[in-house]
Amino acid sequence: MVLTTARPPDASIPRTRPAARRRTAWRENISGYVFLSPWLLGFVTIVAGPILVSLYLSFTRYSVLRSPKWTGLDNYRRMLTQDPTFWSALEVTLTYLVLSVPVVQVFALFLASMLNRGVRGSTVYRAIFYLPSLIGGSVAIAILWRYLFEGDGLLNNALGAIGISTQQSWIGSPDTALGTLIVLNVWQFGASMIIYLAGLRQVPAELYESAAIDGAGAFRRFRSITLPLLSPVIFFNVLMNVVTAFQAFNTAYIVSNGTGGPADSTLFYTLYLYQRGFVDFDMGYASALGWGLLVLVAASAAGLFALSRRLVFYGDQR
Repeated sequence: MVLTTARPPDASIPRTRPAARRRTAWRENISGYVFLSPWLLGFVTIVAGPILVSLYLSFTRYSVLRSPKWTGLDNYRRMLTQDPTFWSALEVTLTYLVLSVPVVQVFALFLASMLNRGVRGSTVYRAIFYLPSLIGGSVAIAILWRYLFEGDGLLNNALGAIGISTQQSWIGSPDTALGTLIVLNVWQFGASMIIYLAGLRQVPAELYESAAIDGAGAFRRFRSITLPLLSPVIFFNVLMNVVTAFQAFNTAYIVSNGTGGPADSTLFYTLYLYQRGFVDFDMGYASALGWGLLVLVAASAAGLFALSRRLVFYGDQR
């Protein structure tokens, strides 16, 4: 047995005292806060500050020209029980969401599946299909869309060329105006398509090969392999498209000249909020509408997350 004795600490090695370590840590923290200060300043002045101010204004009567007057829950009570236009705008927005979001997903997933098969020139096709997502929401495209669906627009001219004569203004009719905006939103499927294509590339080819050997057809392989493994991507795309649909504004504003017409058929929630705040200068009520929109988006997101527990499959689940 070998007996060892503990060596005394070497006096020549300096030991850091707790106070010195705290000073060093404080200096490092200060450096971090200095580098973060531009972002913190922007967040407080541009994001957090206006959010808190709008929350306060939602409980006041404020018309910009006069000082805010506290009214409690009057704006919210007025919104829910005394304003039929609010419910009309909400109905238009929900109709737009329910019709456009599923169509975008189906269209984007279909084209992503086609491109995933190794089509020649797929890189060029991806760029072409993605281009509408870059320019689709711009003011120029909204103006072009308006002239496309006017009574003497390109659509009616194309229909006339194949023997279908009509002078209907698709933008000017309450029955079809919202449909033209839904078509415009579906046209911007490129971003969802690219995400679906990336998800499809992660599905192991061995699973398809094994299913084919077992006699599964193309539809069965898609339903039993592709959809379950792609469900997290589908959930992400649906969530992002739902939030975007609630925020739709530019196209309706340009196409209807800011009125939401004809007959309020394109009066989105955000457009109505804009009218009350920046046309009527009823900022208190507009702030209440803004917080109502926040509640709608949060409730929709919470509902989707609740559904995802049953419908979304993750690879690490057992």
